[in-house]
Amino acid sequence: MTDKTVLITGCSTGGIGSALAKEFHAKGLRVFATSRTVESMQDLSALGIEVLSLDVTDIQAIRSTRDEIATRTGGKLDILVNNAGHAYPVAAIDMDMSAVRALFEVNLFAPICMVQEFVSLLIASGRGCIVNIGSVSGIMPVPFSAAYNTSKAALHAFGNTLRVELAPFDINVLNVITGGVKSNIVKPHTIPDTSLYKSMEQVYQKQRITVSQQDATHTAEYARTVVAEAIKTRPRAWLWTAKNALLCWLVDTFLWRTAFDWFMQKKFGFLAFSLNLRGRAKDKRV
Repeated sequence: MTDKTVLITGCSTGGIGSALAKEFHAKGLRVFATSRTVESMQDLSALGIEVLSLDVTDIQAIRSTRDEIATRTGGKLDILVNNAGHAYPVAAIDMDMSAVRALFEVNLFAPICMVQEFVSLLIASGRGCIVNIGSVSGIMPVPFSAAYNTSKAALHAFGNTLRVELAPFDINVLNVITGGVKSNIVKPHTIPDTSLYKSMEQVYQKQRITVSQQDATHTAEYARTVVAEAIKTRPRAWLWTAKNALLCWLVDTFLWRTAFDWFMQKKFGFLAFSLNLRGRAKDKRV
């Protein structure tokens, strides 16, 4: 694998991208790790991994990175990993649309731009591979996550289409449907004071903000699974991996469309919230 190259977005320390970079490096690939600042990737640089600054929402920055990679590799790239992503744990009716648009710029539009700009390098490699880091949130109706869920569902659809369109050029497309992984994507957040859901703040903090990191799969273990698939000559179309991914696959594959609903309502406090609302309505009628 020493002549193989891989470019990964979103490689700041402590995240999935960083773990992927280390695992690809351990497998002998030449790794180009990117993040908005090289300072956030010092641990990768110390390993001899080549780090580059890249803001995936800036098309000129993407093109400059493409040109730099082409210069360093002789115009080829074997694997492109679209990993950079943002979360936005807010109810659909409370979302700030400027924040939603910013999220889509990173989670969806950036991967599209990365593919458009790097496709010639992938074709030049002879058998390129695009790895899109998706999520079970793009399958399940996770509450307080509408923007993120939608962006990941769209990314899955984008990968499906790419798989068909790029097949004539011998480019494989791997959608990774990621379950719970320990990472730095979760940030502190509170329900807005004006929200209809403000009374759910306590359960929101316990179940929505911290739950994804509870007993989550370690990034190193996750990276081993993803990299092992990505370096195959013919990787599968969808890889379900990490905490609860298999359960999500089972429900999505064999049960009815609304099978997730009751579980989500119970787990995230919506059943209790509904009973509380009904109690209030009854008190008003009395």
